[in-house]
Amino acid sequence: MALKADRNTPMKDGELISVPVAAAVKIFAGGLVAASATGYATPGAVATTLTALGRAEEYVDNSAGAAGAKTVQIRRRKAFKFKNQSTDLVVQADLGKTCYIVDDETVAKTNGMSTRSAAGTVLGVESDGVWVYI
Repeated sequence: MALKADRNTPMKDGELISVPVAAAVKIFAGGLVAASATGYATPGAVATTLTALGRAEEYVDNSAGAAGAKTVQIRRRKAFKFKNQSTDLVVQADLGKTCYIVDDETVAKTNGMSTRSAAGTVLGVESDGVWVYI
């Protein structure tokens, strides 16, 4: 039913989110974090079923826990500098294009013959890494 009066609608800014962590994983502060196919936070890795979420703000060890036993704080809607995959370099011509997850600290130019999930949008390329907006 449509509103007929003011409503106090709850809000989150979406920049810092708390996400339940996948079972049997460790997430390191500063690492690229993705949502697994089941919606739990997991370190970035070569997989086609991940959705990039952002950068881990803390270390979380859920290596002995079930999915959702712990949560991790993730910062998003920012550009983060990750390593550039030396065998599949993101270059200046990729500015504004999508780059792909290799692991929790590395991105690549291509999807690795359909084996990698998207990391985000390339905002800059420097000698020591790639600025990725997630």
